[in-house]
Amino acid sequence: MTGGLEGYDAVAEANAQKSVLAIHWSRICERLKVEVGEVEYRTWLRQITVGPVDEDEITLYLPTRFLRDWVRGQYGDRLGTLWNAEVPAIRRVELQVARPDAASAEPVGEDAPTPDIPVAHARPPALAAAPAPVEEPRQAEVRSDLAAPLDPRFTFDTFVVGKPNEFAYACARRVAERPSSPGFNPLFLYGGVGLGKTHLMHAIGAELLREGRVSVAYMSAEKFMYRFIAAIRSQSTMEFKEQLRSVDVLMIDDLQFLIGKDNTQEEFFHTFNALVDAGRQIVVSADKSPSDLSGLEDRLRTRLGCGMVADIHATTFELRISILEAKATASGVMVPAKVLEFLAHKITSNVRELEGALNRLIAHANLFGRPVTLEATQDVLHDILKAHDRRVTIEEIQRKVAEHWNIRLTDMSSARRARAVARPRQVAMYLAKQLTSRSLPEIGRKFGNRDHTTVMHAVSRVTELMEQDPAFAEDVELLRRMLES
Repeated sequence: MTGGLEGYDAVAEANAQKSVLAIHWSRICERLKVEVGEVEYRTWLRQITVGPVDEDEITLYLPTRFLRDWVRGQYGDRLGTLWNAEVPAIRRVELQVARPDAASAEPVGEDAPTPDIPVAHARPPALAAAPAPVEEPRQAEVRSDLAAPLDPRFTFDTFVVGKPNEFAYACARRVAERPSSPGFNPLFLYGGVGLGKTHLMHAIGAELLREGRVSVAYMSAEKFMYRFIAAIRSQSTMEFKEQLRSVDVLMIDDLQFLIGKDNTQEEFFHTFNALVDAGRQIVVSADKSPSDLSGLEDRLRTRLGCGMVADIHATTFELRISILEAKATASGVMVPAKVLEFLAHKITSNVRELEGALNRLIAHANLFGRPVTLEATQDVLHDILKAHDRRVTIEEIQRKVAEHWNIRLTDMSSARRARAVARPRQVAMYLAKQLTSRSLPEIGRKFGNRDHTTVMHAVSRVTELMEQDPAFAEDVELLRRMLES
C-alpha cells in the first residue's frame, strides 16, 4: 500500500512540475511576442516546446534542424536570459530537434492547457524531464518560415475582371476551390508587368487558407534561389528540400528570373516533380508562356506547359476605367469621371502604374483638402505624364475627336457642313494647331484639302466657344490632355 502511495505521489509531483514549467514558458512566450513582434514570433518561435531539465540546463525542442539552427543563432542567448530570469536555477538553454520516437508525448508549452494553480504560490521545484512535443494536425497556414507573406489586399473580391483577364481569373478560382484538379496542375499564369498575375496568386493563397486545411508557400523565383543558396552554404539542403516538399500548395512568382540559374532550375524541377507526384498543387507565374521562356531547360519548360496555361492580355480602356472606379470608390474620395477617363487613356500599359497614379491623386486631395480636377491631375502627375510623352499626329487627333463625338473618321475630310460634323472637325483643326508643329496649309490639306483660312477660322471659333461654354471647354481640354502623350 505504501508503494502505491509513493507511486501516486511521484505522478502528482511530476504533473505539478509540468504545470509550473508551463506557467514559466507561457510568461516567456508573452515577453518574446512583445520583444520580437507577433509575426516574427509565429514564424520562428511558436513551434518551440519544452523538454527536460538537467541540473542548471533546460532543453527546448524544435521540429526541424533548420529551425533549430536559426533559433539558436538569432534567439539562443535571449532564451537563456529569459529562462534564468524566470527560474534562477536555470543557467543554460539547449536547443535540439524533437525526437522522432516522441510522437505520443504530451506537449508542454504555450499551447498546453494552463493549470489551475495560483501563480503567486508557484515555486520552481527540481524540474523533472518533460517529453518531446506532439505533432499537431496540420492547419491552414502560410509557411512563413520559408515563404513570403500574402498581401491581404489581393483577394478575388478586389480583382477587377474584364475580357483580357477573365480566363486567368476563372482558372485561379478553380484552383482555389479544388486544388490539384486534373488539367489544372500546374497552373501557369503569364502576362506583362502589372497586369494582375501576382494579385491572382495571392488571391488563390488567401482563398485556400480561408476554406481549407492546407499549408501554402508563396515566394518569388528570386527568393527561391536565395533560399536554395543559403541552404547550400549552411549545409542544410535536406531541410530546405523537406520544407518545400511538405507544403500542399507551392506558388512561385516571376519564374523568368530562374533563367540562366542552372542549379536552381534543377532543384526547382525536382521539387516540382515531387509535389505533383504527391498530388500537391503548383502555381507559377512568368512574363511569357512556357514555350517562349528561352533559357529554361527543355524538361522544365515541358512540365510547366503540361497543366493549365492562362495568359493575361493588356488591359482595354473599359477594364482600366472599371479598375479606377473600384479603387476610387474604395478610397472614399470623389474623383470626377473625366479624370478617370483621362488616366485610363493616358496610362495604358501597366495597371500597377495606373493605380499608383490614382493613389497619388487621392493622397494629394486628402493631404491638402483640395478637389481632384483635371488641372490638379496634370500638376500632381507631371512626372508620370511626362514619361508617357510622344509626338502627336494629325491622324491621331482626327481619330480621337471622331471617337469622342461619335462621327465617322471620313467626316474629317468630307464636304459635309452639318453642325454635328463641322464642330468636331473645327475642334480637330484647333487641336492640330495647338499640339503639332504643322503649318496652317499643311493642316488644311489633312482635312480634305481645305484652305489655310478655313483652319484659321476654326481655331478662332473654337477659342471663342471655349470662353463662352465651360462644358465645351472641358471637352476640348480633356481631348487635349489625352492626346498629349
